[in-house]
Amino acid sequence: MSKQNEVGQDDYPYRKSMTVGIRDINYGGHVGNDVYLSYCQEGRLGYLKQLGFSEMDIGGCGIILIKSELEYRSELFHGDRIEVMCRVPELKNTSFVMEYAVIKEDGSNALNAKTVLVAFDYVNRKVTRVPEVFRQKVLGFEEK
Repeated sequence: MSKQNEVGQDDYPYRKSMTVGIRDINYGGHVGNDVYLSYCQEGRLGYLKQLGFSEMDIGGCGIILIKSELEYRSELFHGDRIEVMCRVPELKNTSFVMEYAVIKEDGSNALNAKTVLVAFDYVNRKVTRVPEVFRQKVLGFEEK
């Protein structure tokens, strides 16, 4: 079995290539744990942009991250080339789950992560339903 299949890379419809910058490195000489969540956000922004959305507008409302889980698999170092991959495996009435994998150039997995995001009406400052236009675009993108 290839490394690619071991981490399920074929199941992620969005991918963004990045290079680990010097600002990402902590006192341990590797990427700091806080930076991994930033990589996930970069992936999420790209995923949304590809569908014509942003974190502030997914079809009439924005989103707020309410939960994050990160599973560190291996270290990353300055100059490493990585690929941040994203998918949406679950859409509910007011929230959705986004999963991420950060893959090193050699195909090994550096991180698995999951966030829960809620649809949020920034005008009325409250959780709202996931817009149908967003739901349909995500479902179509995930089926490809």
